[in-house]
Amino acid sequence: MNILTVLDKINGVLWGTPSLLLLFGTGVMLTVMLKGLQFRRLGYAFKLGFTKEGQADIKDEGDVSNFKALMTALAATIGNGNIAGVATAITLGGPGAIFWMWIVGLLGMATKYAEALLAMKYRVKNDKGEYSSGPMYYVERGLGKKFKWLAVAFAFFGAFAALGIGNSVQSNTIAAVMDTTFGVNNITTGIILAVLASLIIFGGIQRISAVAGFFVPIMAVLYIGGSLVIIGLHIDQIIPAFKLIFFYAFNPMAATGGFVGVLVSEAIRNGVARGIFSNEAGLGTAALIAGNAKTDHPVKQALVAMTGTFIVTIVVCTMTGLVLIFSGFWDPTGGEISGVAHPVGLDGGALTSAAFASTLGIVGEYIVAFSVIFFGFSTIVGWYVYGEKCFEYLVGTKGILGYRAVYIFATAIGAVTSLTTVWAFADMANALMMLPNLVALILLSKVVVNETNDYFDNHYKAAGKASSSRKAA
Repeated sequence: MNILTVLDKINGVLWGTPSLLLLFGTGVMLTVMLKGLQFRRLGYAFKLGFTKEGQADIKDEGDVSNFKALMTALAATIGNGNIAGVATAITLGGPGAIFWMWIVGLLGMATKYAEALLAMKYRVKNDKGEYSSGPMYYVERGLGKKFKWLAVAFAFFGAFAALGIGNSVQSNTIAAVMDTTFGVNNITTGIILAVLASLIIFGGIQRISAVAGFFVPIMAVLYIGGSLVIIGLHIDQIIPAFKLIFFYAFNPMAATGGFVGVLVSEAIRNGVARGIFSNEAGLGTAALIAGNAKTDHPVKQALVAMTGTFIVTIVVCTMTGLVLIFSGFWDPTGGEISGVAHPVGLDGGALTSAAFASTLGIVGEYIVAFSVIFFGFSTIVGWYVYGEKCFEYLVGTKGILGYRAVYIFATAIGAVTSLTTVWAFADMANALMMLPNLVALILLSKVVVNETNDYFDNHYKAAGKASSSRKAA
């Protein structure tokens, strides 16, 4: 029995019905308890994240601004899960997987809001004077010492998962695109990535957040811009594409020719797994960086963090999915819209690249290539923050140098590892982080509601009046 077979069996259990019910149930529960806050307050959340109203006062405690905290989180989440992950989800689960990614995203907005709020409320300062936060802190400080084991479990799995979802998956996808687009071999790519990552990682949270704040907006405009051009050129296919998504979300795809078909359960499983990979809602990762933000109330940073899930899943993943459906490359037998067959031997980021190139030619190929490189690299350095926070909780700050060395080594190794194995490893690591975090969110849900009510009852109106006064002056 090889390693891939073992990982598939483990993932079959970890991503089984109980885990999916826990994930969906937590999202539904928080959505109901917060009265649909992710829909009612989305506009205000974007206002806090992208306008002057959300800027921290100089007296607010924290390490980075709301915007930089969001950009660091987006650097870790807008990555190859949105490019390679969506391609993998559709090829394995059919177009219906996109629908289940949406569901995970919409419910996940409430989940991520809760994670970030609790991170702010229970954050601590380490011996370097920097803030540390995450599920391990809100478990220990919010639930008490008797749940210490749950905090340790999350931290262990988080430090472990960073080597997969945030690191080797990214370097693997970058290496594949570098090889197919520029003819650079995987070993060379792995070495270059490891060297560049070390230069940024050793600069600490301030350097990482500065790099993220500069590159993420540029990368997002590049990739979203290219996607919008393709969508505009296929505007007559938008309705048929959405019909495919909704139909195959609830109906199996029949087996034809060499195609084995796709069950609805596979659409759900791949949509949920890749949805979580792309937006990380439920994993607890948002809580690992949110606590570094400068703000005067936990709710404000929680609202800002929530916008990241909307951007990543509802915007970026949908665009990737539509481009793949328009091209027909998701279907080995020929797309139902275009009739174009799946390119032989391509998957993940390389498949998305081919889909872009089918409309935009070499320009489309380069858009995806550079997006994969920069998205993937920003995720590598962004996820390092997550891994370090978890490792720091387990052993303190003294062992950080050793973890940095292992992380950088994993960057190089990921570039030459099998794509299928790397994705299976990432799925396993995601689930192992998710389970203890979701249990904590359920047990601390009343704290989330109380803090939310406190802000909107006692601070929100006052902040609005102050803002109006400043404008009048």
